[in-house]
Amino acid sequence: SSEVLEAIENVIQGVLQSLAQKKAPVLTVANRTDWRNIEFKDSVGLQMIPQCAAKQIRSDCPQSAKRFALMLKILSMIYKMVQSNTYATKRDIYYSDTLLFSSQSVVDQIINDISCMLKIPRRSLHILSTTKGFVAGNLSYTEEDGTKVNCTCSATAVTVPSNVQGIKNLTSQAKFILIVEKDATFQRLLDDDFFSKVSPCIMITGRGIPDLNTRLLVRKLWDSFQMPIFTLMDADPHGVEILCVYKYGSVSMSFEAHHLTVPSIRWLGLLPSDLERLNICKDALIPFTKQDENKLASIQKRPYIACQPLWKKELEIMAASKLKAEIQVLTSLSSNYLSRVYLPNKLQFGGWL
Repeated sequence: SSEVLEAIENVIQGVLQSLAQKKAPVLTVANRTDWRNIEFKDSVGLQMIPQCAAKQIRSDCPQSAKRFALMLKILSMIYKMVQSNTYATKRDIYYSDTLLFSSQSVVDQIINDISCMLKIPRRSLHILSTTKGFVAGNLSYTEEDGTKVNCTCSATAVTVPSNVQGIKNLTSQAKFILIVEKDATFQRLLDDDFFSKVSPCIMITGRGIPDLNTRLLVRKLWDSFQMPIFTLMDADPHGVEILCVYKYGSVSMSFEAHHLTVPSIRWLGLLPSDLERLNICKDALIPFTKQDENKLASIQKRPYIACQPLWKKELEIMAASKLKAEIQVLTSLSSNYLSRVYLPNKLQFGGWL
């Protein structure tokens, strides 16, 4: 906490020095969303380059003066929270003054900019993100406040903890971790008792694009158990994008890649080649939209795809067919095909990339 306080004091000192010299204060923030500032490293994923281009948030420019003021406002809130050892969610910060902040996304972006500017992970700033992910299966742990959580005996999923860094005493007899893209598929596998029938495993869903806590939990489980991690996604560009976020990280959070990515994650399904292999009826597939085509083309150009020849092949199959499929398409074969046939076969015979 002293490191966080010192980092904020240095920023404020810079502002005061500028004012003393009758200069307009400026905050310098790395340009997080520019691909030119990102490099791909096999062992980490997407990470920010050390000497990356920065943008200035000036106090004397009408376009950025409000953003400058809001950054100082949130810095002061963080400073007080760290001093008093209290926490707030991004939502709490927005609702502390909705008129001032105008929208939740403004708060989210400023918090990420501050984290990047100070080079301090967001959770060390005492800001928690609201969790939407679920975890189930062979896992138990103790939360920071001493609450014992046992995911094994729970018939329903447990919400991913909001302070992942604070959990301890993780124990599991699981043989692998399965990340499921969608809540509906996750619930279906839960109803089928999949995590205990095939072999003990841990199941996680970020319910779409994963929030920070879900990504932190996947990374923490990997650090704790070093067990294989598989992903089950829709066979569409959006599903591939989500898989890439878990495995290689996102451009906007590349400054935190070391805590968030797990490059050893495997793509288990649903593979575009599976659709042909399983003779899925063409009528059950969905035609691409223009958006799908653009998304797939942008993924194919990314630096990590060049290192994954088998992925490249799958994306080419998808691009050529211009058809996509949701995991639920497997129910056209039989109602419990996913949990009784598809996943057990894939896991037994190594059908992952």
